[in-house]
Amino acid sequence: MKSLKLIGLAFGASLALSSAAFAQDVTVAVAGPMTGGESAFGRQMKNGAEMAVADINAAGGVNGKKLALDVEDDACDPKQARSVAEKIAGAKMPFVAGHYCSSSSIPASEAYADGNVLQITPASTNPKFTDAGLWNVARVCGRDDQQGLVAAQYIAKNYKGKNIAILNDKTTYGKGLADETKKALNKAGITEKMYESYNKGDKDFNAIVSRLKRDNIDLVYVGGYHQESGLILRQMRDQGLKTVLMAGDALADKEYASITGPAGEGTLFTFGPDPRNKPTAKKIVEAFKAKNIDPEGYTLYTYAAMQVWSQAAKKAGTTDAKKVMAAIKAGKWDTVIGPIEYDAKGDIKQLDYVVYKWDAKGGYAEIKGNGT
Repeated sequence: MKSLKLIGLAFGASLALSSAAFAQDVTVAVAGPMTGGESAFGRQMKNGAEMAVADINAAGGVNGKKLALDVEDDACDPKQARSVAEKIAGAKMPFVAGHYCSSSSIPASEAYADGNVLQITPASTNPKFTDAGLWNVARVCGRDDQQGLVAAQYIAKNYKGKNIAILNDKTTYGKGLADETKKALNKAGITEKMYESYNKGDKDFNAIVSRLKRDNIDLVYVGGYHQESGLILRQMRDQGLKTVLMAGDALADKEYASITGPAGEGTLFTFGPDPRNKPTAKKIVEAFKAKNIDPEGYTLYTYAAMQVWSQAAKKAGTTDAKKVMAAIKAGKWDTVIGPIEYDAKGDIKQLDYVVYKWDAKGGYAEIKGNGT
């Protein structure tokens, strides 16, 4: 009897081991700022990737294999991002959903290309990411030349004849977005009264705020991230300025409201149509909420990146990165953020940016009609 028990235990252990091995047949990655100033967005990406992998595995995995998820931290640092990319390529992972910051995604993409890793970013909007012409890159978000145009159209319509300032944080994302907005504004016949840079990570913006006050700025457009934007807003209010602050998609996290408090009311930003409100997302949003997670910002975009890759890998019948990328660009993919199709560069064909406004309660909503 004892020997039968031992045999049973051994058999159970071997099943457990084979099950564990099966579960990790294909390792894919999510890479972003899990630490540092943009860690709120890294958390969004991790949440989206974990839910997607769990759901894909529950539906049978990819080509008969289960997925395991590797989570990598780049802290939005270009050198660290390159190191992460080399690690993922060295481990022969076929796919990464990442990165968040454009200044990370762009240098990482070169290492991924050399290492035969397919990269879909949920959030990097700088045009150079896809314009560089690498074979292995795509995104499920839009581009800064689309986002900047929408911001400029809103400003031109609603602040015609007013004093406009443009700030940027010198990063690939921030300066790129500010420059695209400036370009579109200038083309619309509006010349900004002030164009100024600051350093990402700065805390004291009183000198810039004093200039905004001196020039009677009605709206300041900030090409940068939510932490600095929040501090600029607070310091404007401390100096008695009622100037409206407008920025890009980096304000799509409740952490902005925690920085500004009620003073953040009226802040404007551009972002894609909120996927939480789409019928395609209903069940998944409910699943997130059951875990006490608000799938805001880029959570569902990361989920969608995983969906695109997994569906294309199934269609291609392989996880080979080049074959999967060929399938991605040739197909149409059903995702949590809606159907997605790609152009030859890896940009999606059908995303429209809209303008949102923060309220005093720490929430934001789309401005209906967009004002553009």
